[in-house]
Amino acid sequence: MASRANSKQKNVCFEEALGKLEVIVKQLEDAELPLEEALDKFGEGIANAKLCLEKLNAAEAQVDKILQQEQGRLVEQPLNLVEDN
Repeated sequence: MASRANSKQKNVCFEEALGKLEVIVKQLEDAELPLEEALDKFGEGIANAKLCLEKLNAAEAQVDKILQQEQGRLVEQPLNLVEDN
């Protein structure tokens, strides 16, 4: 049964997983859940966060492969993301 839930989770798009994660965070921040339910939500949130990270890593790898070098050859280059402080 866990593998079925895991494969179902893999079919969720990034935006849907992120939306679910945001809802869970809000529910946990409200701190009105019983402990058992809060722990279940926390576990669900971790699963959604992991899925989001996997999808972002896959997207980053795809962008790396699309970047072109001189003469139009496709080459893999690391994507350097710089955050403004």
